Amino acid sequence: MSLYPSLEDLKVGQAIQAQTNYVATVPAVPAIDAVAAIPEEALSGGGLYPNIAELSDYMGMNLSSDEVQQNLALVPSAGNQVASVSGSSLSGIIAPVSGNSIGIRRAEIKQGIREVIFCKDQDGKVGLRLRSIDNGIFVQLVQANSPASLAGLRFGDQVLQIDGNNCAGWSSDKAHKVLKQASPNRISLIVRDRPFQRTVTMQKDSTGHVGFIYKNGKITSIVKGSSAARNGLLTDHNICEINGQNVIGLKDSQVSDILSTCGQTVTVTIIPSVIYEHMIKRMASGLIKSLMDHSVPEV
Repeated sequence: MSLYPSLEDLKVGQAIQAQTNYVATVPAVPAIDAVAAIPEEALSGGGLYPNIAELSDYMGMNLSSDEVQQNLALVPSAGNQVASVSGSSLSGIIAPVSGNSIGIRRAEIKQGIREVIFCKDQDGKVGLRLRSIDNGIFVQLVQANSPASLAGLRFGDQVLQIDGNNCAGWSSDKAHKVLKQASPNRISLIVRDRPFQRTVTMQKDSTGHVGFIYKNGKITSIVKGSSAARNGLLTDHNICEINGQNVIGLKDSQVSDILSTCGQTVTVTIIPSVIYEHMIKRMASGLIKSLMDHSVPEV
């Protein structure tokens, strides 16, 4: 046995010493648990994430009156216009459209919330039927030429407040009762534009078609390579509007006539069929056909 360490032993010893020196200079770090892994901004409410203590309120189902008023502050006081996303434009989000289509403007689903004010007619009616879905209140039917129609309410709008009362958790019956008991001269609704719906804008081909097939208002097929396919139209969705005009309850032949006469650019407003069927549940088809407002909205 040699009195001196071998070269390999010296290398190992130097490596161990270097590692020991490094560990000694690094401060101790506690183990990371689930809470520590959450960004500090999320806990304080000052960053990109909602305050964890308020996540139950984040989706707006528990909006307080003060929060509603703060949101309304974003809305211009005249004309009942709603707040829009900063920097957004219609031409920027709908690729195939080159012109300023009036159908797009009529069908636009706006961001934010708005206040709608109307009164009852001579019979004490407002022409509005509401439906409770997932603890929210939604517009199920707007009657033609009614106060609700003239105020601009549409199928699928979410009602957040009636005369200052938050609607979250209400039943359909309670919502109708509150409307019935409301003042005949002034009713105020806080409304969010059609949250379950979206619009798809397409261009007709040389034959005048956009490339989808429907039955009883439900989209059943998409033509491969068509404008409908390129712009993201989906099956198992129901057509609510064409260029902003409500077509719910119309016969397929009537919908076809509207499609054929609506111009080169076609904007359809669609809703998932599973939600649509829940929206019109227990409402007679004859009632939809005879009462639903099918007028062309103003812009």
